[in-house]
Amino acid sequence: MHASLERLQQLYPKLIDLKLDRLVRLLQALGDPQRRLPPVVHVAGTNGKGSVCAFAAALAKAAGLRAHVYTSPHLVTFNERIRIAGDLVSDDDLAAVLAEIEAVNEGNQITVFEAITAAAFVLFARAPADICIVEVGLGGRFDATNVVQPAACAITSISLDHQEFFGNSLTAIAGEKAGIIKTGVPVIVGAQAPEVMARIGAEAEEKQAPLLARDRDWRVAAIPGGMTFDGETLPPPALPGVHQVENAGIAIAALRAAGFAIPAAAVAAGLRNATWPARLQRLRGALLALLPAGSELWLDGAHNPGGAEALAAQMQAWPGATTLVIGMKKSKDVGEVLRLLMPRAERVFAVAEPGQHLALPVEQIIAASGGIARPGPDVAGALAQITAPTRVLVCGSLYLAGEVLKLDEGK
Repeated sequence: MHASLERLQQLYPKLIDLKLDRLVRLLQALGDPQRRLPPVVHVAGTNGKGSVCAFAAALAKAAGLRAHVYTSPHLVTFNERIRIAGDLVSDDDLAAVLAEIEAVNEGNQITVFEAITAAAFVLFARAPADICIVEVGLGGRFDATNVVQPAACAITSISLDHQEFFGNSLTAIAGEKAGIIKTGVPVIVGAQAPEVMARIGAEAEEKQAPLLARDRDWRVAAIPGGMTFDGETLPPPALPGVHQVENAGIAIAALRAAGFAIPAAAVAAGLRNATWPARLQRLRGALLALLPAGSELWLDGAHNPGGAEALAAQMQAWPGATTLVIGMKKSKDVGEVLRLLMPRAERVFAVAEPGQHLALPVEQIIAASGGIARPGPDVAGALAQITAPTRVLVCGSLYLAGEVLKLDEGK
């Protein structure tokens, strides 16, 4: 972590505190950079937010547009969170803006995520771009990113996650996600459970915001060798997984709703070139070398039941057997994730990496599996126990994914 962030964290060590007053005060002191951004596409949801942002950025680039992108969390380097006109923020620019924010903050309470969000908006306001793509950090209504005035909002798949903040019902969680909806601003919504759609619809009606729902106002479908959007035939998304067709559709619909007429050729090129780490990412580095010749190694950040459900569908679509290597965060529903994934796995290994943030102990994963999972106890240890060619899927936590990427790159 940068030195400025470490000092800011000492001012207010609480990792998550969903309020906007601290950030609003800081942004005012900085001259309200969030009001000087290019047209913003604001993306909320439980699963798929990052993928939608990746597709939107890729489509914008293919159309010749300069895109600022703000996402979280990072996997390997902190700079991944902030892309300025398509390029990762440099170490020098990041250090300078964080020092500036620390000085302007004048010792007032601020969370690290709020400080990072302010830094992104300052950097974005100072660099020319055509579009700004902003991913919600947590929830929506009181998330630090919800100070923007977007040109369009997008809400991806909603499922149970972070119940300690938003409640144990889909309706309550949907209400928090729908909090990004602004008066008169179009909101694009993917497929949702009926109660989720009803809650989003009520918020949109209250705000008089045009609601553009999948299968009513726009349509997307997978076809052999590609996908369609509103009847237009397109190539398959570069991000693997049956669920990525919907995420690509949300991105296309959001850009159009924000006023960007992306040409068909640019849409096709953007779909082909989209990249997003740890979303069914195939690894070919140092970790693959630990497996028998002919094996495949895949990495996915799925860490909640909604993500596991999408991942289970992909495991079902794959031919042959899959070995599951899973490590999770302490606060997540390990039992439900395993219930969804284990029936589609030939073998299961439980792991925790030494540097993995808030890693659930291996013993607890094994217990949640009913004793079926074997101890890794880490990823390299699990891979070393595999003696015949197979497909291996590592999943369960974005924090685990970050550690796996470091290992695969030999770091």
